[in-house]
Amino acid sequence: MQKDAATVHVALPAMNERYYIEETLRCLQKQNLQDFHTWVCVNQPESFWNNPEKCHICENNALTLELLKEYRLKNLHILDYSSPGRGWQEGKLGVGMARKTLKDLIMGEAAEHDIIVSMDADTVFGENYLTSITALFKNNPNAVGLANPYYHPMVEDELLNRAILRYEIYMRYYALNMRFIGTPYCYSPLGSAMAAPVKAIKKIGGLTPKKSGEDFYFLQKLTKSGKLLRYNTEVVYPGTRASDRVFFGTGPAVIKGLAGQWHAYPLFNPELFDDVRKTIELFPRQFEGPHPTPMDDFLKDHLRCNDIYAPLRKNHNNLNRFVNACHEKIDGLRILQFLKTSHNKNPKHDEENLRQFLTRYFPGNEIDDILAGLDFSISDVEVINKIRNFLFETELELQKNDAKEQKKRI
Repeated sequence: MQKDAATVHVALPAMNERYYIEETLRCLQKQNLQDFHTWVCVNQPESFWNNPEKCHICENNALTLELLKEYRLKNLHILDYSSPGRGWQEGKLGVGMARKTLKDLIMGEAAEHDIIVSMDADTVFGENYLTSITALFKNNPNAVGLANPYYHPMVEDELLNRAILRYEIYMRYYALNMRFIGTPYCYSPLGSAMAAPVKAIKKIGGLTPKKSGEDFYFLQKLTKSGKLLRYNTEVVYPGTRASDRVFFGTGPAVIKGLAGQWHAYPLFNPELFDDVRKTIELFPRQFEGPHPTPMDDFLKDHLRCNDIYAPLRKNHNNLNRFVNACHEKIDGLRILQFLKTSHNKNPKHDEENLRQFLTRYFPGNEIDDILAGLDFSISDVEVINKIRNFLFETELELQKNDAKEQKKRI
């Protein structure tokens, strides 16, 4: 498949998706882009066939395979890891393994400059989505990946809407705070909204198959290897539903949210992000020698080292390289661990943290009048949706401005 222009390969894992995947396939049928390839991995553990509580998933997957075999979509490739005798064996790791299997197979067929678009089987997008991705990587030849903008559509179920809005606010609040503190890990990792060139994926050793969170680790590895794009004119619309197919992420968060259990997805106190920001701002000082930071105790406990910067000084005699190495050491995972550990010692109300954040960064904003009485558990869904929309539009505009500034520097 060697071509001058990049070929797009859509990587689509599917488990228990028969009644959702058809809408995603219709979106693919309508794409303006010509000659892209779609790879669908229908999968589940082999053990499900002998589990009465899981047999319905096997039957659903069989229906998905029937649909795919008859579906009129050019360059459609079907990977059957669900029929009897073909399921994942013990130790395989669900959606992470499916994504890795897809990417590995595609990389064996594709050219270095081809693009792999990661998607979920309940994802909706416009007819220009794949074309927009090819344009982004053509205009940014050094980019290693894309975390595409996303937006969860509202559904008819009010409780489900309340849960998905709360979760999306959590993600956008987190990504915006990460942007403002100066870390490069300021994106929302969604398996339904990622893309990367084959050569970039090979450079980082491919995707690591995790039970959940494979998208988080994948984007983190890409970020450490180069420039990750975060803006696109085309928005992806992931499915709005509860799901237990993975251990954490959107589906499980919605399940917990429906039960009122949001402790695993807090809106962290802005002061904790300040501690991370102060630590990052001191990276250049660490090049000269040890300098105390608000994260020192945490880093010593988790990394078991009194001076985590000492090896970095030894290995990097250039300030810029040293600072980059600091960002790789104190990466997205370490920052999240620090925030969770600190939050658990002194938790504060989500609503108050959100108010503090918005007052600081967006004083006099258009939703000031609804923040005073905000209570995620009882406020009208329309009110919560206004907050989500404000954060979405704000994040998108900031991403757009960042992309313009990057273009000026090229």
